[in-house]
Amino acid sequence: MFQAFRNFIAELGDGGKDPNRYDESDYRLAAAALLVHTAAIDGGISDVERVRLHGVIKQRFNLDDASADELIAKATVADENAVDLYRFTSKLNRALDHQARARLVEMMWQVVYADGTVTEFEDNLVWRAADLLSVSREERIALRARVAASAVAGTQGKI
Repeated sequence: MFQAFRNFIAELGDGGKDPNRYDESDYRLAAAALLVHTAAIDGGISDVERVRLHGVIKQRFNLDDASADELIAKATVADENAVDLYRFTSKLNRALDHQARARLVEMMWQVVYADGTVTEFEDNLVWRAADLLSVSREERIALRARVAASAVAGTQGKI
């Protein structure tokens, strides 16, 4: 009974969206597409980046493995068809408050630091996305430092 109540509250919190349906208007698809783009920007998605991407999406959107895989697959297609970041960031700006947009930037850093290296492409991508999401330079730097410290401390696996 308590689980049914939790599910009802969760549905209210995300507008009643079916967690297994990701249409073009779903902010989760836009967020996941940004994360997929982040993982792939340096030439491909490594196994460690793929695992991290899956973990971040699964945890953040409270999905099971199959739903997270489905969202990543749809996000990959959306990313491949996108011309620019604005397609995703404009949806996220309409759907999310400032704190949630900052959390997305933090998630991008988590994907970047998954393989232990930060390329100039990754750094530039997060900078551009943060700017489009109205996350300040100071916040972006602080989020990066926090994720980097977690990666160095070996707690990167914990979301």
